[in-house]
Amino acid sequence: MEILIISGLSGAGKSRAAICLEDGGYYIVDNLPAEMMVKFAEFCEAAGGRYDRLAFVYDVRAGEPFQRLTEAVDEIRAKGLRCRLLFLEADTKTIINRYKETRRSHPLCGDGCSIEDAVARERVMLEPVRSRADLVLDTSTFSTAKLRSTLLTMLGGGAGALHVTVLSFGFKNGLPPEADLVWDVRFLPNPYYVPELKGKTGLDEPVRDYVMNAGVTEEFWAKLTPVVDFLLPQYRQEGRTELVVAVGCTGGRHRSVAVAHRLAAHIEALGYTVTESHRDMGR
Repeated sequence: MEILIISGLSGAGKSRAAICLEDGGYYIVDNLPAEMMVKFAEFCEAAGGRYDRLAFVYDVRAGEPFQRLTEAVDEIRAKGLRCRLLFLEADTKTIINRYKETRRSHPLCGDGCSIEDAVARERVMLEPVRSRADLVLDTSTFSTAKLRSTLLTMLGGGAGALHVTVLSFGFKNGLPPEADLVWDVRFLPNPYYVPELKGKTGLDEPVRDYVMNAGVTEEFWAKLTPVVDFLLPQYRQEGRTELVVAVGCTGGRHRSVAVAHRLAAHIEALGYTVTESHRDMGR
C-alpha cells in the first residue's frame, strides 16, 4: 500500500495535483485532520488492496498545529506502511495572480491582511512541514498538463488510459472551445453542391463514399493517420486522460462528419476508448 500526503502553500496547486493523482489511480481524501489520517490508513490497509494508492490533501484549512501532521507521518511509517510527504510551493507573485484569476480569498486573509502578507505568514507556518517533505515541487511555471506529467513521473504513476472524443463541427458555427486538436477538411470535395447528396449527412454511405473515395482525401488520409498514430501515445505518456480531436468543414454536415466517423473507427482500432460526436450535423 502506498500513502501520499499532499501539503503546501495555498494557491500552489494542491487541488489540481489531487485531480491529477486521482486520474492516476489514487484514492483522494481532502482536508482530513492528521490524527484521522492514521485511522483511515489502517482502514484502507485492512480493505485487502481496494485502496492500494491513497492520497491525503492537508493544509491550513485543518486549523491545527502542523506538528500533528509530522507526527501522523511518523505513526503511519511506524506501522510499516509506505508514506511520502509531497510539498507544493510557488513564488508569491504567481500565487497572487492565481487568486486574482479565480477571485477566491486566501484562507489566511480573514483578518483583512493582503494576499502577499497571508502568503508570507503561511510560508513561516508551513516551514516545519516543508523541511520534512520527501518531495518539494515548485509549480510557479507549471501548466496543468505539466503538473500532471511531472507528478506521474515523480511518483511512478505511469500513464493512465486515454479517452478520445472525435468531434465534427462547422467553422461557420465557431470553433469548439474544448478541442485539443483541430483538422480543417474544407479542401475536400463538397457534397453540398451535389443535389442528390445535399440533404444527406456524412453518416450516409453515398456521402461517405463521395468524400472518402476522392483522390485528395486518400492522400490526406495517408498523411493524417501516421500523425494520429504518433500523437496519441505521446499525449498518453504526458498523463492526459481526455483528448478532443475536432474535424471541421464549412457547415459541419458532410465532409467533417465523414472524416470524423472514419477517424473515430481508426482510433478505436488502435485500442483507445472513443466517443464520436457531431455537433452541427443536425443544423
